[in-house]
Amino acid sequence: MKSNLQFDFTVNKDNNTVNVQREFAASLELVWEAWTNPEILDQWWAPKPYQTKTKSMDFREGGSWLYQMYNTQSEKQQECHWCKNDYHKIVYKSMFSGLDAFCDENGTVNKEMPRTLWTNVFTENVNTTLVTITATYKSLSDLEKIIEMGFKEGFTMAMENLDQYIEAQFQLRKQNKPNNKSRVTTYLNFPGNTEEAFIFYKSVFKTDFIGKGIQRFGDIPADAGHPPVSNAIKKMVLHVELPIVGGHILMGTDAPKEMGFTLKQGNNMHICLEPETREEADRLFNELSVEGNVTMPMADMFFGSYFGEFSDKYGINWMINYQNNN
Repeated sequence: MKSNLQFDFTVNKDNNTVNVQREFAASLELVWEAWTNPEILDQWWAPKPYQTKTKSMDFREGGSWLYQMYNTQSEKQQECHWCKNDYHKIVYKSMFSGLDAFCDENGTVNKEMPRTLWTNVFTENVNTTLVTITATYKSLSDLEKIIEMGFKEGFTMAMENLDQYIEAQFQLRKQNKPNNKSRVTTYLNFPGNTEEAFIFYKSVFKTDFIGKGIQRFGDIPADAGHPPVSNAIKKMVLHVELPIVGGHILMGTDAPKEMGFTLKQGNNMHICLEPETREEADRLFNELSVEGNVTMPMADMFFGSYFGEFSDKYGINWMINYQNNN
């Protein structure tokens, strides 16, 4: 993870705008997905200790995103806020704009609160993607009210949520698979009991965890640009790998509701193929996904891999992951 990623934040009171340029160490494909897929947005959009939970999303011009931001450390009603973003213009993998508002759970706009007109422009560079953000307000008083409410601090924290996950996944890939040798693994998601499950599997298969063993969200190093993760998830499992039989590897992670995941039987397990070449990765992806449902096209990812994800025409979940460690 680069420590010198661009982050420029300026307030222009002459035209009632906040202007931000934020760089991410990830491909355009991934960054666009992170800003437009509700399951990913729910993981990072809200500043700690708040969590985002999407009620509905229709990402198209004329559509809207209705979501809740709630304080994970409080059960008080006033610690919950509803918002919606009405999408105005969308140019795929290039830009989108929308008018955001505070509202109730049915999407009725609170007219006493300022509305934000977001314009987000995405630019891909060699190893990073730059998001240029313009937040426009109807009046100077609306702009000043948003700033007083902690806009800069909250927005900065939300960006760092995404950075933390990017950095953690990049480090883990390098630690646990240091070469290009092909392998097949099974990736398991649990709602918070990954450690219990993998200790059980370890006792059955009588093997040891690979690499540094069970790694937790609390193990993510904090620095000036990456503050500590919230206490609620520090002890949860970020990543673990366990050999079982025939050289097969089980991988696992916690994906609890606190992080915006909704797990159920059917979406909690993937077969992960790790071929030796990029060309073989493309072949496997293209042939296996015929008539299936592609959830993430093959693309260069933030964790140093060429990665894609889909369900085949029989409903089986697959990941294709090529990592060049040479």
